[in-house]
Amino acid sequence: MSKTALYTAGNDDAAELSFDDFKKIVINDYRVGFESRQASLLGRREVLTGKAKFGIFGDGKEVAQIAMAKAFRNGDWRAGYYRDQTFMFATGMSNLKEFFAQLYAHPDTEKEPASGGRQMNCHYATRYVNPDGTWINQAESMNCSSDMSTTGGHMPRLLGLAYASKLYRQNPDLHQFNNFSVTGNEVAFGTIGNGSTSEGLFFETFNAGGVLQVPMAISVWDDAYAISVPASLQTTKEDISEALQGFQREKGTNGYEIFKVRGWDYVALCETYQYAIRLCREQHVPVMIHVTEMTQPQGHSTSGSHERYKSKERLAWEDEYDCLKQMRKWMIESAVATAEEIDEMEAAAKKYVRDCQREAWNELTAEIEAEMDETVKLIDQLAMYSSARDELNTVIAHLRAGVDPGRKDMVAAVRKALRLTTHEQLAERQALLDWLTDEKEKNSQRYNSKLFSNTPFSPLNVPVIAAEYDDSAKVLDGREVLNACFDANFERDPRIVAFGEDVGAIGDVNQGFAGLQSKFGDLRITDTGIRESTIIGQGVGLAMRGLRPIAEIQYMDYLLYSINVLSDDLASLSYRTAGGQKAPLIVRTRGHRLEGIWHSGSPMGLILNSMRGLHICVPRNMTQAAGMYNTLLRGDEPALVVECLNGYRLKEKLPVNVGDFTVPLGKAEVLHEGMDITVVSYGSTLRVVQEALPELEKLGVSVELIDPQTLYPFDLDNACGASLQKTNKLLVVDEDLPGAASAYILQKIIENQNGYYFLDGQPKTLTAKEHRPPYGSDGDYFTKPNVDDVIEAIYTMVSESNPTKFPPIF
Repeated sequence: MSKTALYTAGNDDAAELSFDDFKKIVINDYRVGFESRQASLLGRREVLTGKAKFGIFGDGKEVAQIAMAKAFRNGDWRAGYYRDQTFMFATGMSNLKEFFAQLYAHPDTEKEPASGGRQMNCHYATRYVNPDGTWINQAESMNCSSDMSTTGGHMPRLLGLAYASKLYRQNPDLHQFNNFSVTGNEVAFGTIGNGSTSEGLFFETFNAGGVLQVPMAISVWDDAYAISVPASLQTTKEDISEALQGFQREKGTNGYEIFKVRGWDYVALCETYQYAIRLCREQHVPVMIHVTEMTQPQGHSTSGSHERYKSKERLAWEDEYDCLKQMRKWMIESAVATAEEIDEMEAAAKKYVRDCQREAWNELTAEIEAEMDETVKLIDQLAMYSSARDELNTVIAHLRAGVDPGRKDMVAAVRKALRLTTHEQLAERQALLDWLTDEKEKNSQRYNSKLFSNTPFSPLNVPVIAAEYDDSAKVLDGREVLNACFDANFERDPRIVAFGEDVGAIGDVNQGFAGLQSKFGDLRITDTGIRESTIIGQGVGLAMRGLRPIAEIQYMDYLLYSINVLSDDLASLSYRTAGGQKAPLIVRTRGHRLEGIWHSGSPMGLILNSMRGLHICVPRNMTQAAGMYNTLLRGDEPALVVECLNGYRLKEKLPVNVGDFTVPLGKAEVLHEGMDITVVSYGSTLRVVQEALPELEKLGVSVELIDPQTLYPFDLDNACGASLQKTNKLLVVDEDLPGAASAYILQKIIENQNGYYFLDGQPKTLTAKEHRPPYGSDGDYFTKPNVDDVIEAIYTMVSESNPTKFPPIF
């Protein structure tokens, strides 16, 4: 037995152990793996009997994950996918009872801490945000970033988790933050299935990790299939480590150390992981461990059977080379344990798993049964006095007859009872109404809360500080105001970093970071390759580890290349962990009007619909943008800031407190007061409206112009609704497509702010055409709202209600 296989979990520098101690460790490893397998088998049965909705498990991967867990230490991070239950059990980051609580979707974070029942089973996370919004001490805990069902979607985040260790190690100014890192001594562990290595996110992450030389350890679980698709249709050479040999580190080059090991070979797995992770940790070299010859005894999930697509020969091989069978065989042959000892341990393990399952089920059903009794009692009391007694008794009978009823059944029954008695004035009916109101609040907390962190550190709670100007205030290009803002913030907080394409050496394409790399160094202001998905993922991982990243996507149109990371990972993070995790990343980009199809888009509808969970900031100029950055850098929630491409060289005054003044999120600003019509616009198109105002005044039209400043949140003080009470007319001017951001704004004003009741005419929108904007000034004029369009749209609306005062133009 190789010495490296004798180390205890998380301690790869331990002395050699006695045989008895070694035996205890091996038997315990086998027990953890066997319990995990029993959880998979029992979990599948719970789904097939209807107690759970869906099951996906880590059977067949147990031994490799035990070996990986031995190298995992406090401070380390995991970014994986839904096959890693054994690893989570072996490290103690999860346990069997929590496993079953998640299978049953228990909406209590005390019982199911990974997601509070919001994610399907085997989607893991540790809670690193305390209830008061403060961070736990990550350096003293084992850490798991929240899983996603998109099997490669976590890879960009893995890059950021590893990159944080590099920054904490190489930047002495960060050594003070020892609750997040011990001088960068942490490894980020990533896991992925062999099929998902075909995804672009994997290759983009893999390349970036090799360039950056970060302590990232990628394990590929290779069972030769991706659901039903064999490796021959997935991977060049049918072997991902062979396909990636060009990334192998050689003398004088960067790159990876690449290892290959069989998934049923306990000894070789322990040796490989101890060596690979020590190299990764000490030298900050990325490594990949390709674990081959794995099996998947129950197939992909409870929704299908692998017997449909695997040959009898393959199934026979999988049965023989099941990793637990092979480990058991080795233990007996090596005299680590007798067959009788293992049998006894397995029997105890089966009972323990069953006990954990029952306890998790009983804890959930006990709550449901108590609530059921209360619900039935309230409906029964109503039935005693209602003329709809028979129908109400039928509702009760139907509720009682349900198999494993849930909260939805109780709420549905109460709503039905209230509909049946809508014409009756009974005290018992009011009791039922009170119950429903209370349950709506409880269920809102269970299932709809924490889209944002909503902690005391939320950017919505950042004090408002006005911009101040002295008599000698400089008038500068807008880009210089931004530059001064970034300069002041980087000076103030060593945790702030910025990165993206062309951000470093040339100070970004519009010079917002000009000269700052030479002042603060290339660890803090950094150029990246052309890799939008991993730019965002890099930021997500850094933000999870306590840093304050600004990730730049050069143009708003290119957000499309990172939309999966922005939407699936960042935007849903707080929600899918029920507030247990946060990543206060600021995504900086620029857009709106310039030239050409891929440099002048304004896909705000796409952004608003896919990024709920981010603040969406649309400043009209660079001073407002600077104030928003100041706010966001003092808060703890993620945001997207869209700067106006054609505003960098427009002149603005430089505030004396350029790094300190704040612009509140969700605070709309009335820029021009008027009586005839309310016009709402933002960003570059807002300036088009401002250009139209002098001619409209000459025409006798009094316009109230409102800039929402942020689209999410939108106008929290209802400034738009208040304006409508005065003007009774509404026009939304937007350079997104018809029915996109303009429809969103209308819904907010007309429905949420009750603007409908104040209208004396049809609300209208003025938007871009349905296609992407063409190249050239003429193309811009005939595609997006221009000054003439704005004047005529506003004039036509006031003319329709008062044609005598405003005769039609056409």
